Amino acid sequence: MNWKTLAEKVLAGGNATREEALAVLESPDDDLLVLLDAAFAVRRRFFGRGVALHVIQNAQSGLCSEDCAYCSQSSAAEGSIERYRLQSVGEIVQGAHAAHRLDALRYCVVISGRAPPDKTVEKICEAVRQIKREVPLQICTSLGLLDKDQARQLKQAGVDRYNHNLETSERFFDSICTTHTYADRVATARVVKAAGMELCSGGLLGMGETFQDRVDLAFALREAGADSIPVNFLDPRPGTPLAGRQRLSPSDCLRALILFRLVNSDREIRMAGGREACLGPMQVLGLFAANSMFTNGYLTTPGQGLAADRVMIESAGFQVTSITQA
Repeated sequence: MNWKTLAEKVLAGGNATREEALAVLESPDDDLLVLLDAAFAVRRRFFGRGVALHVIQNAQSGLCSEDCAYCSQSSAAEGSIERYRLQSVGEIVQGAHAAHRLDALRYCVVISGRAPPDKTVEKICEAVRQIKREVPLQICTSLGLLDKDQARQLKQAGVDRYNHNLETSERFFDSICTTHTYADRVATARVVKAAGMELCSGGLLGMGETFQDRVDLAFALREAGADSIPVNFLDPRPGTPLAGRQRLSPSDCLRALILFRLVNSDREIRMAGGREACLGPMQVLGLFAANSMFTNGYLTTPGQGLAADRVMIESAGFQVTSITQA
């Protein structure tokens, strides 16, 4: 496979085929730098050398009825994590100010649970309205399954983007969750787009899925019109059904980021959960395919911190994207 030719096809407005996408994942390590160069040509066309930073606010932790096998907050998990009800409006707003001080472009308010009660949506909307008055941040929320009225409320309150990951392929989904379906997740993605919000939707790799499942996910996200695609790598959590699984290798993680870039050329591709654990010292190479990343930690696990992230970004010749550049 000529990877430069594939990049040129994508840059000319063409699309990677499923066969080409699968070839990326099956490529030898000797091709990795050439593949990264191909992905970077596409990334540079649409995003230059900018890196958008996102900060997560875990506004409600644990207490979830769903049995997602990877999640330490699920009903199937037995690990020790912090559990608490929905934070106050003041706490959520305070988190936004902290995110702004970290030079974040987006502030992501996340709660655990299957779907938000209306009173929760109202409280989130109140916090979002206050944040928009006080802090120049883009707001993303991740509240679970959503109906049309709730999506409309969030949009009217000022939510820019809604996160709801498809997580994996339709074929593999039942292997990791039985309390809701893949179709449920697709339905929420459609509700988000219909309400006029941007859709943030990605997946978690390393759960036992095949290369073909990863390809199917990349194409499903393109079909769903995902504006932002967080690519998570499983860092198995103690007490979850997936505890003890072997992490993906750094080269497999990089090939996955390249896959999502070439299939979704002009979409935001984010190095998300598990990047420090799975990519290790090679995570800087992920920036040649991905143009955004979480900083300062995740929902129940810490990250390497903003200072280390800044050194990594700037040492590789990239720049943090400011709110005025977005």
